[in-house]
Amino acid sequence: MLGLRPTAAEPIGPVDGPLTALDAIQALETELEHVLDESLRRAREVDPVFARDVADRVAAFVRHGGKRLRTAFAWCGWRAAGGSGDASAVLRTGAALELVQACALVHDDVMDGSPLRRGAPAMHVDLARLHLEARMTGTPEAFATAAAVLAGDLALVWADDLLTETALGSPHGPRLYREWRAMRAEMVAGQYRDIHAQAAGSCGLDEAVTIATLKSALYTVERPLALGASLADADEHTVDALRSAGRCAGLAFQLRDDLLGAFGDPALTGKPAGDDLRTHKLTYLLAMGLRLAEASGDEEAADVLAIRAVSRSDATVERMRDALERNGAQAVVESRIAELAATSLRHFTTTGADLAVRREFTALVERASGVTLDDAGEAA
Repeated sequence: MLGLRPTAAEPIGPVDGPLTALDAIQALETELEHVLDESLRRAREVDPVFARDVADRVAAFVRHGGKRLRTAFAWCGWRAAGGSGDASAVLRTGAALELVQACALVHDDVMDGSPLRRGAPAMHVDLARLHLEARMTGTPEAFATAAAVLAGDLALVWADDLLTETALGSPHGPRLYREWRAMRAEMVAGQYRDIHAQAAGSCGLDEAVTIATLKSALYTVERPLALGASLADADEHTVDALRSAGRCAGLAFQLRDDLLGAFGDPALTGKPAGDDLRTHKLTYLLAMGLRLAEASGDEEAADVLAIRAVSRSDATVERMRDALERNGAQAVVESRIAELAATSLRHFTTTGADLAVRREFTALVERASGVTLDDAGEAA
């Protein structure tokens, strides 16, 4: 099932048949092992201490976690555009996406001060422990922050190296690289808008959507679909349809993540619950909650959801959750996720992809959004 990230398998070879997203995810694990082994070999040639403390941690982080959704969406884009035969370029592009995702997560945890990621200590927390155990001088926090930034940088370097090699070896390399270049800039812009909104105390719905689009929707679904399609030399109509499908599915994914961040079980999500509320991160959920509270005259909800200069206590976070449920914000976001997921499938259908690929895409959208869709592509 797509809900499980499988163990390593043999790479997909030059075959012509109805390959599945699960096949691509399985083959990616083997491709990632090759890529990481070679990257670690080069790191050890550069410096053994750097390789032990930083490169090994980056490789372990990439190996032991992640849903591999971006790779699966890249495969869907490739297949929707008529891709078949040797899928090695798609898999290597998928591996590059997993590496850039590692960069984003490591840096995001530093900026948010998040202690957990994928059910384990975040990179900067682990590096602070290294500082303490080695009895280094200075503060563990300063060392860990600097080292984690470098770890994220290294993941991005590895991603860029791999994508560049793939582009140079593909007849469609320039198109592939243009998509990649745009995606990296969007990621940085989205992360900056995120921290800017927190510092400025922003609470508008439009800004929340902009941040969700730049920071997550584009590089989680839209760009992976386009990257895969570029390797099949997709026509303009197909790419436009994939972009529309990807943006809707990507927003659904981010809105689901917002809900999990506020109401999810850390044992299932692998990260703390309530951190976005505690730090007043501008999410669609919080912005909607404030709008509904103000529109209904619910002063209690508006007060607890309003901007505060300090981090909130556990009791205040619980009051915020209650307000978001009581004033209907949680239900509104659930409805919006279902609407986005269904719209995404309608856009994908216009690519002309065959039924098997449409079913694969539907399963991925269901997994990303947490919405069950019926045979007509509507929320069940």
